Amino acid sequence: MTASLRVIDPGLAATLQDCGREGYQRFGVPVSGALDKISLAAANTLAGNAPHEAALEVLAAGLTVMVCAESVTLAVAGTASPFLVETAQAVLRIPPFRSITARRGDIVRFPPPKGGAVFYVAAAGGFDVPFVFGSKSTYRRAALGGYEGRALQAGDDLPLRWFAAPAGEASSLDLSPSAPDVLRVMRGPNVDYFKPSAFETLLASDYTVAPASDRMGLRLQGPQLERAIDGELPSQGTTAGGLQVPSDGQPILLLADRQTTGGYPRIATVIAADMAAAGRLSAGMSIRFQDVSRDEALQLLKAQREWLASLPSLVKPVPAATLSTEHLLAANLVGGVTAGAAED
Repeated sequence: MTASLRVIDPGLAATLQDCGREGYQRFGVPVSGALDKISLAAANTLAGNAPHEAALEVLAAGLTVMVCAESVTLAVAGTASPFLVETAQAVLRIPPFRSITARRGDIVRFPPPKGGAVFYVAAAGGFDVPFVFGSKSTYRRAALGGYEGRALQAGDDLPLRWFAAPAGEASSLDLSPSAPDVLRVMRGPNVDYFKPSAFETLLASDYTVAPASDRMGLRLQGPQLERAIDGELPSQGTTAGGLQVPSDGQPILLLADRQTTGGYPRIATVIAADMAAAGRLSAGMSIRFQDVSRDEALQLLKAQREWLASLPSLVKPVPAATLSTEHLLAANLVGGVTAGAAED
């Protein structure tokens, strides 16, 4: 008998993502991977996995799954709301940044992201899907990786590596990531293509995330960034965080599924330490940009990596009593309790 999570309601754009397929962009293969790698690492840490293990990335709408395994430990991190675990005895309301062990037949309902674009659901042991070019990440445009190279659909059975959850306490992390108000940038690499005032316009203005945004990039609407040179440059390799500017003067912030090369000049690049935060932005949100030096960007990235390495030490056990029916009823965290037996 196999172990899986069966998709009941797939939402709109749930996919499997890890940290992406580095090293293949020169062959025309996009990096892909999680939009918010910090939340991916947090979910995996709570589930007892390595931080880069593939997890479910849930965008825009929610997700509902049924446990088709003896048991599975699940953990949620990101801009997430409390989720529901429907057992034979009760409906449990579990806050994000908490792990819980669900059992065969339990229904787990994850509502849409709250206050941001994305959250992650990690399963202890990970999902048993093949690596493609060194990654389990889904790149939908080429039907590459993940679960059959696509977003989840109702009826999919996502195979789990473990038939049963390991013994252990539930755990929690005291984190609350949010979508940013400001993203830090470095100038370039194509500043010569813009008028001297364009960078000052970028730093002084509010930009709004347009509805046409996706995992490839955030289309931003705001004051026009004026070009000094018309036309496009010879195609160059792209980088995460690049702010491309087409002829209409409206910047596009490149994200995980960005094209491997492009000819739009880049006025600035969002620093690596802010890319997880950028991945939390959703349509209608406003963002500003702040100029930093290369040394500042490196120090911020070093500090972030040190903090990520410390995540396991920040995990706290959740006493079993706090997940009992009696405690949850007293705390008003249970939507209802039934005996689970049919009545005459």
